[in-house]
Amino acid sequence: MSDKKKFQALSAPKGVPDYVPPVSATFLRVRDEFARQAHLAGYQHIELPIFEDTNLFARGVGESTDVVSKEMYTFADRGDRSVTLRPEGTAGVMRSVIEHSLDRGQLPVKLNYYGPFFRYERPQAGRYRQLQQVGVEAIGIDDPALDAEVIALADRSFRALGLTGFRLELTSLGDDTCRPAYRSKLQSFLFELPLDDDTRRRAEINPLRVLDDKRPEVREMTADAPLMLDHLCDSCRAHYETVTGLLDSMGVAYEVNPRMVRGLDYYTKTTFEFVHDGLGAQSGIGGGGRYDGLMAQLGGQDLSGIGYGLGVDRTVLALEAEGVVLDGVDRRVDVYGVALGADAKVRMALLVDALRAAGVASDMSYGDRGLKGAMKGADRSHARFALVLGEQELADSTVAVKDMADQSQTSVSLDAVVGELVARLGR
Repeated sequence: MSDKKKFQALSAPKGVPDYVPPVSATFLRVRDEFARQAHLAGYQHIELPIFEDTNLFARGVGESTDVVSKEMYTFADRGDRSVTLRPEGTAGVMRSVIEHSLDRGQLPVKLNYYGPFFRYERPQAGRYRQLQQVGVEAIGIDDPALDAEVIALADRSFRALGLTGFRLELTSLGDDTCRPAYRSKLQSFLFELPLDDDTRRRAEINPLRVLDDKRPEVREMTADAPLMLDHLCDSCRAHYETVTGLLDSMGVAYEVNPRMVRGLDYYTKTTFEFVHDGLGAQSGIGGGGRYDGLMAQLGGQDLSGIGYGLGVDRTVLALEAEGVVLDGVDRRVDVYGVALGADAKVRMALLVDALRAAGVASDMSYGDRGLKGAMKGADRSHARFALVLGEQELADSTVAVKDMADQSQTSVSLDAVVGELVARLGR
């Protein structure tokens, strides 16, 4: 029995997923495709801090939201300043735009970001305490055509991955012109109900939040509540109808959901969510909306904006639910080298290095495995080509190039094989 102390194996924190091969390849493809679609529409990358001053989220997201009141990871740093791991991206983007005067140039400012966000929620399938999102923000112009662009971009991002089993839900939450009167009407309705103390307090702060309550008894009580979509002012109605008209013309299918209330307080006018019914309770795979007034609330100009956040985690789960396998995600490298003997291994290491320098993803067998064992490594890498280099090939200054798809094999000069493979792979 060893005298060394036995240590218990450690696990990831509760509610924080690991992405390991082969699923990590799908994760990267989803994240990168979302970012690629954003870049095609002129959105430039912004890298945000993982944590911010807590006041940014209290002011920007809204103190009545569950995100701020229950779910934020907030702590005091060594200088006794209250900081919070970012629970969402829009407030941080807006803070950065104001701080760096990006709103003083050409408008709209179009930005794209991705990375982890943090919410202390009860973990379950599709609901994580560290969630991964890709988002866009278009800031500075109040134009319904921009709303339609953002929604169509999100729709295209999902479809580019092969997803089809989702639906887009759409509504309008009005603005400062029509929402105050609606708020009063909704509160009058809610205060006549036998609400519990917490729900009544929420109705006093932000009555729209009550319509977002998932408890069956609350949903039943609010079934006949007045809806914002029926109380829009003329300007908001015209904005909403222009957005829906543009989406119709673009061929973007949607369903009107007048009871939809997003989980953040800053939304105004156009508001939307993408839902996938194959995911169970956590069916939202992305969403967003317009947030007129947020910049002024955070100390900047009174400029409007619209954006979305697409869930990478839930999109990976949606792909699994639909049985969609992304092309090439199982391919670790394009070329796998098999060297037989010490001299061959040295030459193969140089060859693999040259292939990588030419932009070809390459790997090789290590250790002292024979041909059969090394070729298993080539199979498991799902490489397009395997290179076999033994004593005879070294003597002839050649290498055997094996096409792993049809198992055909050719002999190529060592001096020419990099160019040959680059041409065959279309690099």
